[in-house]
Amino acid sequence: MSTASTYQICLAELTNATSSTPTTDALLECISNSFDAAQVSTDLSIDAFFLLYASTLIFFMQTGFAMVCAGCVRLKNVQNTLLKNILDACGVSYGFYSLGYAFAFGTTPGNTATTFIGNRNFFLVGVDDDSFWLFQFAFCATSGTIVAGALAERCQMVAYLAYSLFLSSFVYPVVVHAIWSNNGFLSARNINPLWGSGMIDFAGSCVVHITGGATALIASKLLGPRTGRFHDLHGNLLDSPKEMPGHSLALQCLGTLILWFGWYGFNCGSIITLTINDNYKVISHTAINITLSGAAGCIMTLISSSIAAERSTGETTYYLPYALNGCLSGLVAITAGCSIVDHWASIVIGLTSGALYLVCSKLLVKWRIDDAVDAIPVHLTNGIWGTIAVGLFAVPELLSNVYNSSTHAGWFYKWGMGSADATLLACQLIGILFVTGWVLCMMLPFFWLLHYFGYLRADALEEVIGLDVAYRGGMLESNDDQDEETKKKMDDYIKEYERRKAEKAHFLQMNDNRSGSLFSRAPIPASSLHNESLHGHSFHGRRVVAAGSLDASKTSRDSHRSRSRNEMGEDNAIAKSIDVEQWIENARD
Repeated sequence: MSTASTYQICLAELTNATSSTPTTDALLECISNSFDAAQVSTDLSIDAFFLLYASTLIFFMQTGFAMVCAGCVRLKNVQNTLLKNILDACGVSYGFYSLGYAFAFGTTPGNTATTFIGNRNFFLVGVDDDSFWLFQFAFCATSGTIVAGALAERCQMVAYLAYSLFLSSFVYPVVVHAIWSNNGFLSARNINPLWGSGMIDFAGSCVVHITGGATALIASKLLGPRTGRFHDLHGNLLDSPKEMPGHSLALQCLGTLILWFGWYGFNCGSIITLTINDNYKVISHTAINITLSGAAGCIMTLISSSIAAERSTGETTYYLPYALNGCLSGLVAITAGCSIVDHWASIVIGLTSGALYLVCSKLLVKWRIDDAVDAIPVHLTNGIWGTIAVGLFAVPELLSNVYNSSTHAGWFYKWGMGSADATLLACQLIGILFVTGWVLCMMLPFFWLLHYFGYLRADALEEVIGLDVAYRGGMLESNDDQDEETKKKMDDYIKEYERRKAEKAHFLQMNDNRSGSLFSRAPIPASSLHNESLHGHSFHGRRVVAAGSLDASKTSRDSHRSRSRNEMGEDNAIAKSIDVEQWIENARD
């Protein structure tokens, strides 16, 4: 490493170039250029480190999501839930690496035309700023993980991997391109923004949380509730929904605090460059708003739920899960406008988000939509509210600092200035409609196909026994978190589960011994139609104890058995020994 000073280096370079003593002006210019180059290199290094540090904080949120999900599920499903959270990061990394980043930000340099989707930088070819990719990957992983909690305790592993890849490689990137890319039609940074304003979503209330929350809502509706949540094991509607509390409030609390910690990287890191102008002031302002909104959401939810409990029961109770989800609701809501609203507005946004969470959580139960971790009211509802709040509370001066434009500020501010300009609010609403419509059009048929082909819903018996059974080397055990009816019949359920494993293994063995095309082989029943209606003989779809639908579907079952005899021949003798319908009849008696 050279120990020569900048002056000595410049003097030697100029002397060698001119073969004479350089002038003072030339020497000063060389020194100035050297210092400028060093400053640029330092700024780039600081910005890269800033993004990498923010990325690690955001990725650490995966730990928070894992802890929240693990704490919200019953003990028999913990391993399954944790594995899905790990696979989320794995699946999203390859989806975003191969296609997602290109669709989100892949644009020819210098191209200012508005486009629907990116078209270059696939597999990161031609990408210079790797730290920016890591930062955006962490955001993408967060959007995918939101869905995991809502589907906990009843979703197949294949379905989880499939939607993680599809969401990260295509659905989410299109949303990112529309709102965050300089070429997006909704982007506030577009050279010709929508209505002269464009949509503002600083850190992802809409891009990340509405995308993940809307996907969770679609999947939860198609997947159906957990077995026993709204219906008994005979398929009869319960008088009141059965509570299925998680096994560890400690893990839920730990996960929530980790998420709150990671949120500082999530929102503050969205400034992208730390060394430009007064961006250090912007992220300081952002961090305060994060704190105030999260705290307001927690307090609002805790107090409101306590008042409601006191009015209905006469006793004041403090429900920790509500407080935790209220905190997350406040964090979600402030994400879109954390850098451009005043501190008092962040408190208002947080208080409103806590109330909205409680209302929407109750509505989901009323509509019999099962969300194991309340991801839908936390992320979808408050993602919508946070996006709208920008159109109401955005401060002109702060908008100018962050987006270099303050023409269209929040409606309340414009109203106070004697103007009825609601352009920004209108852009925010258009953005919400676009994202929800896009997710609906993409994810509804995707989940329906998984549903139709039997790759969405887990086996009903696996749900009762516990999804961890598939990850314990075949070891089955009962759990203490079952109701009395389930506990009494657990031994029978375990035996039946073993029968089904033998049945499936027999089908597979028969197919291995058969020759011919794929369509000439014996079918392995795999329908996952597992919603509010009962089903018949499909492997993944059978109820634990079927009710009247058995008689209604007798003709269908007889037809199925007849086809099975013709196809299996002598092999059918083994299949007949695994008579599931007979076992169900015995269980009913």
